[in-house]
Amino acid sequence: MSALTLSGEALEAQTENLSNMPLTDVLRWCWDTFGPLAAVGTSFQGAGLVLLHHAVQAGLSFPVFTLDTGLLFAETLETKSRLEAFFGIQIESLVPELSLEQQAVQFGPELWNRNPDTCCQLRKVEPLKERLSTLSVWITGVRAEQGATRKKTAILERYLFDPLLERHLFKLNPMVNWKREAVWEYLRAHGIPYNPLQDRGYRSIGCQPCTRLAGEADDERAGRWAGFDKTECGIHTFLPAAP
Repeated sequence: MSALTLSGEALEAQTENLSNMPLTDVLRWCWDTFGPLAAVGTSFQGAGLVLLHHAVQAGLSFPVFTLDTGLLFAETLETKSRLEAFFGIQIESLVPELSLEQQAVQFGPELWNRNPDTCCQLRKVEPLKERLSTLSVWITGVRAEQGATRKKTAILERYLFDPLLERHLFKLNPMVNWKREAVWEYLRAHGIPYNPLQDRGYRSIGCQPCTRLAGEADDERAGRWAGFDKTECGIHTFLPAAP
């Protein structure tokens, strides 16, 4: 069975194999199997930067993209430019169909303060879905210890992307078992640029209106969407698992 149709026991076996491989070998398997049909999605959190460094060092030319909602911190946008220069790559910005002004006309001003789920759907999930429709594999920096919603993340997952066309999408999470301390030790050891907001106490950084400082004792998603029963924007939860 080819990697493009992995399911059931074959998927479990490949997942176990990948779980025992070094990070660079996991990424090389993905590139050798899927080539540019696999792409890295990053919001410039620490784990994604470790992943990118391994890929670049190994000469693996994965496309790289990020979601630019129009509401990002200035520091995040500056970090993107610094990373492009450091890695010698171009990072594609995925933008929403609606500008902030158009969204305000259609849904009212500051939608994120009233209905953050809808705002995330419009400004993150929809642009991501469009990009994923061109891919076979979405590579992420998700780590299991980031919060309760991510504890059961596997290194390789298979999702039903388009039920009508019976089209599947793989999600590769090669950083899933890395600990936060190991990520930051790696970043500092290799001089990799990172978002300076991390040094100011922001543990997870998203859109400016929806990101707050979080204490060291909090889980890493605690500073997101304060005041709402929400810890995920939806990009990691909208896909149904493939049967």
